Amino acid sequence: MSGRHEVGGVVLVTAAATAAPTGAGRPGSHATDARVAPPVFVLAEGSGPDGTGAAASAAVVHAFAAEVPAGEPATVGHVRRALERAHVEVGALARDTRGRAGSTVTGAVLTVHDGRPHWLVLNVGDSRVYRLLRGELHRLTVDHAVAHGDDARGARRGAAPGTLTRAVGAPGATADSWLLPVVDGERLLLCTAGLVHPLADETLQAVLALSGAPATAASALVGHATRAGAGRDVTVVVVDVLSGGRSPGLDDTSRGTATRTDSADDTRVVRR
Repeated sequence: MSGRHEVGGVVLVTAAATAAPTGAGRPGSHATDARVAPPVFVLAEGSGPDGTGAAASAAVVHAFAAEVPAGEPATVGHVRRALERAHVEVGALARDTRGRAGSTVTGAVLTVHDGRPHWLVLNVGDSRVYRLLRGELHRLTVDHAVAHGDDARGARRGAAPGTLTRAVGAPGATADSWLLPVVDGERLLLCTAGLVHPLADETLQAVLALSGAPATAASALVGHATRAGAGRDVTVVVVDVLSGGRSPGLDDTSRGTATRTDSADDTRVVRR
């Protein structure tokens, strides 16, 4: 799942890497699937008994493959339909397992907004998307999970840390999404929770900034998480923008303002 791609005039270099938890003697209830096929870069981590976790994550990835045409910028409508299809298919698995099956989804889809290339970043669950721009790391997504020390807002009373408060296939679950301009020289990181639980953001920033090719960065991140004792599967996707986006430092800033717009589920336009 590595290579060089050109979509809508944007030139990208991508790579992915994955590893099972340290000391895993048998497959766990979590299973991760990924689609790295421009314009779509998505990760899905499914969970459930008797192989339903793998079926759930595969259903999410298949929904994006079926609803978003390859090789050209996507539309918000394409992404909305993919999310709706994933929700229906994973919801059927959840009903069959009495609510024990589900999936996360996180990703970045190349689209066009106001005539310029943008990333439509989306998230349901606790996987994440980060952006390294001019040496600074910015987390683009918000976790839907109970954090350690959290007061469990959005979760049932007494829910354990790590419990998802929103998941694909769960009743009423919607995706958060953001539109960000594509910027030359930026590096995106998509990762499952298995990467960020054992590693601090400072480590992610250092590895992403100091590694050369995306394949080197992806392999290094997975290696760091494995050595740190990751307790679940670790999957990462690294995407570099070589050209075709905005020039860095000219009309972008390190921070942006967000406004609501009509889009897939709950999209904010971030002007950076």
